[in-house]
Amino acid sequence: MPFATAARTATTHPAPNPQWRAQELLLMSEVMRLVGKSLAPEVVLREMLHLISELLGLNRGRIVLADFVGDIALEGLADRKPGARSPGHAGTASSIRYAYGLTKTEMARGRYGPGEGITGRVLATAQPIIVQDIDAESQFLARSVKRAQLPQEVVAFIALPIEVNREVIGVLACHRIRSRDRQLNDDVAVLKILATLAGQLLQLQALVAEKTRALQAKNLLLERALETAAVRYGIIGTSPALLQALGELERVSEATASVLLLGESGTGKELFARAVHLSSQRRDQPFIKVNCAAIPDTLFESELFGYERGAFTGAQTARAGWFEQADRGTIFLDEIGEMPLAMQTKLLRTLQEGTIVRLGGKREVKVSVRVVAATNRNLETDVQAGSFRRDLFYRLNVIPIRLPSLRERQQDIRALAIHFLSRVNQDNQRNVSLSSDALARLEQHPWPGNIRELGNVIERLVLLTDSTMVSSRELERFLPQESGAKPALKPAIAPATTVTPAPLVRDYQAAQSHSAAQLQESLAAHGGNQSRAAQALGLTVRQFGYRLKKLGQHNADNL
Repeated sequence: MPFATAARTATTHPAPNPQWRAQELLLMSEVMRLVGKSLAPEVVLREMLHLISELLGLNRGRIVLADFVGDIALEGLADRKPGARSPGHAGTASSIRYAYGLTKTEMARGRYGPGEGITGRVLATAQPIIVQDIDAESQFLARSVKRAQLPQEVVAFIALPIEVNREVIGVLACHRIRSRDRQLNDDVAVLKILATLAGQLLQLQALVAEKTRALQAKNLLLERALETAAVRYGIIGTSPALLQALGELERVSEATASVLLLGESGTGKELFARAVHLSSQRRDQPFIKVNCAAIPDTLFESELFGYERGAFTGAQTARAGWFEQADRGTIFLDEIGEMPLAMQTKLLRTLQEGTIVRLGGKREVKVSVRVVAATNRNLETDVQAGSFRRDLFYRLNVIPIRLPSLRERQQDIRALAIHFLSRVNQDNQRNVSLSSDALARLEQHPWPGNIRELGNVIERLVLLTDSTMVSSRELERFLPQESGAKPALKPAIAPATTVTPAPLVRDYQAAQSHSAAQLQESLAAHGGNQSRAAQALGLTVRQFGYRLKKLGQHNADNL
């Protein structure tokens, strides 16, 4: 042995017993079976110590590891090229990490300073030590187990270094009764093999931990990449409903057919329209947005198709309309259901012929424009009501894409809320955060106003709260009152009106065709907009105004 202390000289070795060879083979096979099942040291090493106690009679086995041993330290040792053996760690403390036959209290006592006791010397010198009689060895501390708790006969102590790439990281040690019919050299040989196996297992665990962390980091990058892919058009979320809509969008991005975006108000139709443009070959060309609900009826034609000089009073110069400005690009017609019937006819001709004629002009101008239309109305109902041309509907409805409501994207609410929170904080020099229970409360809200409503709530919260961390309780005062009914696509005519739907071609109607109540009811239902009220009743704006004026004069004459 490289180093040994003994109270007695070695005695004559007993003859080899074939039974011990069988026990050794059983021990090795069981240990390897354990390694095949699990690489966790806390499972394999403790059971290994149990087996050497049961099969070989080497009791109170323990594995002591240096304090520096951890995943990081072992990773460094695992990457180191094999070379000369390290001289050990003379300045390193150590403690019992795994044991069999020791209580938790005894394990806790098994802590050794640098070079302290037999265990500390093995770690410091990288040499095995065999104490043939612990009572005769002054350096044996009996720290974990008091001598009185051990058998009264002669007890030996075997301590072997555990190495990783020839770097000593710990000690495998156990007690042995001297009076046994087994050669000491055989026990030492088996323990050397198990010490090597313990070092390899600890190294393998470190390698697996390192690979696991690398895979976790890679998965995180992939998740962020997926999120980035989902937001590259400015659209945030990974819910199945949203991904389905995005998938449909990307599949038709290279086509030239018109796209009709359907969905409730506030679901992000403009973002989807821009996504259609950005994912197509027209991405470097103009993207023109037109809100049909914000254009007066009298200005529709000049806004969409432009006008020539002198086309009307004040037209000092010619102006290109939005269709010309969007040539070779994309035009987004938002709220297409609000377009007057007269303009629907002209729009249909442009979509069919690919040409426009400026107001006051005489020549056709060729344009290549992809149309993306959007509405929160039920256009099929509008067609049945006569307020939307059937042929235009079919022309626009080539590729319909339904945008999911926020209620269908519950798993995206948290990401959207954090996005809005970050943006509003940055815009207003605030530092407001939402607690986990507040985010959970946002996910429970029905959001009838969809993403637009969520963004408004977050902005209101950031501007009005006095807290830097908003709880769910405080959040409640910023949430709108919930209503039981879920919003749906708006019908063509408000339910309050009971008038007959207007046909595509208006018949001549007498001046007394509508009562004052009908006129006032339609006007109120459309927010005072005479154009919409007249359209709902099947009248022109001039006819509606004439009837309203006549009724007003009649009421004045009766006063």
